[in-house]
Amino acid sequence: MLRRHPIAFLLLALVIAGALAPLGPLVDVASGSPPGDVAFVLPAGYLALAPLSNLLDALTFLSVQRAPWAFAVWLGALALWGLLHAGTTPRRLARTLAGLALVVALAAAAAALPRPVPRLAVDDSGLTVIDYHAHTAVSHDGRRGWTPERLGHWHARQGFEASYVTDHNLPFTPTGSEPLSLLPGAEWSVHRQHVLALGPGQALVRDSFTRTTPRMLPVFAHLAQQGAVTIASIPEYWRNHWDGLDAFVTAGVGGFEIVSCGPKALGFPAAARRRVVALAAAHDLLVTGGSDNHGWGAVTCVWNLSAPGAGGYGANRVIARAVAAAQGAGAPAWAAAVTQPWVMFRTMGWSERAIWVTWIVLYLIYRGLPRRRQEPGGLGILARSLSLRGLFG
Repeated sequence: MLRRHPIAFLLLALVIAGALAPLGPLVDVASGSPPGDVAFVLPAGYLALAPLSNLLDALTFLSVQRAPWAFAVWLGALALWGLLHAGTTPRRLARTLAGLALVVALAAAAAALPRPVPRLAVDDSGLTVIDYHAHTAVSHDGRRGWTPERLGHWHARQGFEASYVTDHNLPFTPTGSEPLSLLPGAEWSVHRQHVLALGPGQALVRDSFTRTTPRMLPVFAHLAQQGAVTIASIPEYWRNHWDGLDAFVTAGVGGFEIVSCGPKALGFPAAARRRVVALAAAHDLLVTGGSDNHGWGAVTCVWNLSAPGAGGYGANRVIARAVAAAQGAGAPAWAAAVTQPWVMFRTMGWSERAIWVTWIVLYLIYRGLPRRRQEPGGLGILARSLSLRGLFG
C-alpha cells in the first residue's frame, strides 16, 4: 500500500505532523498572540470538503512574491511525475497534462469559485466586525459586475457587520439597500502612495499631491479637514516611503494599514509590521486591516474588531488568518511550494484533520481493495470493503 500510494500516506503523515506543531487559525496582529475572545466558525460545507477548502484558502493567501515560486515548483514536479511514471508515451503525456491542468484549475477556483467560507464570531456585542478597505466594480481594477450588493453579501457571509467602500479615486455614497452597513470612503492615489479616506468626502484634486513626497504629505491634513480619517495603505508606504514614516505622522496621518489581503501586500514582513505597530502605538494612531477585495477570491484574510465611538490606537484590533500572516514571516520565497502547505497543515483544526483522515482512508480503501475479475471500479467496491454490500445490492 505504501509503495503504491505514497502521496496518500505522505498527506496522512503531514496531517499528523501538523497536529504536533499546531498554529491557531487566527492571530491578533498587534500582539502576535491567538485571540481568545473570537470564534473561527467553519460551515458544514467547508468541513465536508476540508481538503479542497483548505487548499483553496492556502492558494488564495499566497503573496505575489511567493506565488510564482510555488506554482513553478508544483507544475514542474507534476510534469516530471507524469513523464517518469510507468506506461506508454501517450499515457504518460496525458498524465502530465492532467497534472498541469489540475494546478491551473485550482488557481482559477481559488480566484473565482463560489464556495463555503469561514466566519468570525465575536463574544463582545459592543464590538463591530468591520472591513476598512474594499472595492466594487467602479474601481478600475474591480471585477465586472461586482456591485455594492454583491460586496455586502461577500462580507456578511464571513461575519462582517460593516465595511468601508474605498473605490479608487471616487467617493462612495451608500444607497441603504445593501445587505449590511456599507460606509462611505475612497482610496486616493497620490505620489507613490494610496491613502484611504474613511468617511464622507469630496472629490480630490490629486494633481496637487503628486510628483514629490513633500507635495504628497499635505494630503493627510487636507482629507482630515473634509472630516475623513486617513489611513496609509500597504504595500505603498512599505515599498516607497519606508524611511519617511515619521513624516507621515508629522503631516497628520490618521493611521496605518498593517494587513491587506492584496497579493502585493501579503508579503509585508513581520518585522516591518512590528515597527509600524510600535509607531502607531507611540502616537496613538489607528491600525487597520483590509480585505482589499476587488471581487476576486471567496475568502478574507483579515477582520477588524472596532469599538464604536473610540479613536486612536486602542479603537481597533486586527485579527488575521495565520496562513496569510505567515507570508511575511521570513521564509524564503523559493521555498513556498513546501512552506505554504506546511503552514496550512499546522493551522487546521481538529475537525478539519478528522475530515482529511476520513477522505484519505476512503481513498486507500477504494484503491487498495482487490477487484474481482471483470469488475469495474465504482462505489460497489468501496461498499463491499465497508461490509455494506447488502445496501448496494
